[in-house]
Amino acid sequence: MTSTDVADAARRAVAETCEVRDPEPLDGVDGVVPGLVARPTSTQGVAAVLRAAAAHRLTVVPRGRGTKLSWGRPPTSADVLLDLGGLDRLLDHAAGDLIVAVEAGMSLADLQQQVADAGQRLCVDETVPGASVGGTLAANTSGPRRLVAGTVRDLLIGITVVRADGVVAKAGGRVVKNVAGYDLGKLMVGSFGTLAVVTEATFRLHPVPAARRWVTAPVEDARHAQRLAQEVIHSQSVPAAVEIDWPPAAGGVLTVLLEGRAAGVEARAATVRGLLGDFATESDEPPAGWSGYPWGSSGDPAERPTALKLTFVLSGLAAVLTAARELVGDVPITLSGSVGAGVVQAAIPAGTPVEAVASAVARLRETCSRHGGSAVVLDGSAAVKQAVDLWGPLPALDLMRRVKDQFDPDHRLSPGRFVGGI
Repeated sequence: MTSTDVADAARRAVAETCEVRDPEPLDGVDGVVPGLVARPTSTQGVAAVLRAAAAHRLTVVPRGRGTKLSWGRPPTSADVLLDLGGLDRLLDHAAGDLIVAVEAGMSLADLQQQVADAGQRLCVDETVPGASVGGTLAANTSGPRRLVAGTVRDLLIGITVVRADGVVAKAGGRVVKNVAGYDLGKLMVGSFGTLAVVTEATFRLHPVPAARRWVTAPVEDARHAQRLAQEVIHSQSVPAAVEIDWPPAAGGVLTVLLEGRAAGVEARAATVRGLLGDFATESDEPPAGWSGYPWGSSGDPAERPTALKLTFVLSGLAAVLTAARELVGDVPITLSGSVGAGVVQAAIPAGTPVEAVASAVARLRETCSRHGGSAVVLDGSAAVKQAVDLWGPLPALDLMRRVKDQFDPDHRLSPGRFVGGI
């Protein structure tokens, strides 16, 4: 058989499992055009696609809503783009137990809307508009409320995945105290679709608070920002979030979210205003851009801003803010994020010379490392991704490679997208 015959046979095999179509321009995975797009509508449908792909040794890249498909490195191959948009159902909402089970293709916004009717919410912020549940798990995104509720990794109590060979595996369950299989869920979170395909997830919910208040105040410099953040976090105000906005120019803004009973929120807001000073203001509405990441997007890989995730201990906040501000002469860096949790996002504008981006990443990485954290480049132009180590040094890389070999021995799931070429 010729290579064309083999490709045609592989396409027919996948087409027997679900709807299949030719790729369109928007189906590209960070510039890599897939051979075909498969759209199953159930976990068993996903399993059938992966079995067919395994039989013909096809590489597979899963996609939820495509909002973060350019994050990480481009895949080395993408024979099949596995579109999970057809898995968008709410499977179970046990309101009395504060539990919800959904398919991975459901958008986070739709999930929040459905559980809101029962006065409940999943305490995971929509950091990227339109993101799916599965994509949120795969990229491990979290926003302001991670300070009080933890990350999506902490709220996940059950998961269903399909391995590269088409075998369905489940872990956890509907009971909050059930810890069986938690490790499988934690492995999937942040794995960029390189270990298995998440098709269903079960989460612990929280009641929607009766009241919420945002208290905002300007900060003069990096040390001022750190002092105010520490005072709020160590106070009795019990903030749900403590966020920083740090533009390239002078100054910045600290915002504190308070949630709970109306009387308690009012009293705690007064406490926070006292801590933040005379220029603190209070609002029932979030500030512009609340919970969103500080970078835009571009369909052109050459014109993407560089997006970074910076982590550090709280005592390192001033050093990170100072490092960003000192780089402004060559690289105008915007920072925003959860200083209370030691996680902020950084944005470097598109068009910044690659050498300047590489230098800025190295400086920020060194600063974060000195303060117990790391600097990861989530996205950027093709030139930036070729010139910069996106992930930085990872002491557990050998272990991660062994895990990849166990889950996907042929390296057919999202090959090359993750750290170390995994």
